[in-house]
Amino acid sequence: MNFNSKNPFLNSKRFSSNAEPRTEVHHAQIIDYNQEMTVSGTINKTAILFLILCGAAMVTWWMTFNGINPMLPTIGGAIVGFILVLVSSFKPQLSPYLAPGYALFEGLFIGGISAIFELKVPGIVINAVGATLVTFLVCLGLYKFKIVKVTEQFKSVVVAATLAIATYYLISWVVSMFSSWTPVHYGNSMMSIGISVFVIIIAALNLFLDFDLIEKGAREKMPKYMEWFGAMGLMITLVWLYIEFLRLLLKLSSKD
Repeated sequence: MNFNSKNPFLNSKRFSSNAEPRTEVHHAQIIDYNQEMTVSGTINKTAILFLILCGAAMVTWWMTFNGINPMLPTIGGAIVGFILVLVSSFKPQLSPYLAPGYALFEGLFIGGISAIFELKVPGIVINAVGATLVTFLVCLGLYKFKIVKVTEQFKSVVVAATLAIATYYLISWVVSMFSSWTPVHYGNSMMSIGISVFVIIIAALNLFLDFDLIEKGAREKMPKYMEWFGAMGLMITLVWLYIEFLRLLLKLSSKD
């Protein structure tokens, strides 16, 4: 079965390689349901990671609005969070420990970034949170009621678009560091706003891939720790979506 996703660890190799071997006795499978991945278990763990992220975000948020420079924990959180994602992608069995750590450090990053945006445009954070939540619920509803079906062609298009965005962001960042060139997605031009809208759409489409992977992982009876693995992948997509909403709202507000 082919599992594809933009997340660095939600993919076919990770899920298939971590499937529990079945022990057969007289052609009967011995299954311990307490040790298998379930959709409800993944949802619960996603909620736990979300609470940890929000709690950590309040720390750098509080620091910013109390005159304490939040850049060290903000940047440090982003770096450590990225490292934990990489480690988890190669060692998914460590996800029960790495996923909460990711939520903690990513929360420090999100809190600092959110506070900076809020200082620029008061009220932007609550709007970005609301937009992210609505997008998540709409995508979940569309997936649950089979209005949007995750086919192989759908996966291919979303993955290709996501890789193109990542490549463009990376090249733009490197070139801008060593030249005076300003990437077209900077500023508040109509082109820049259009790019942000496109990126948000692709990020939202990745939610469908994440839902599909979690559902299939539970159906294939993956080991229990894959619930943390799947929850971590979903959180990565939500964080990406939230940041893109912040950027879009900032561009729109600067045109007023």
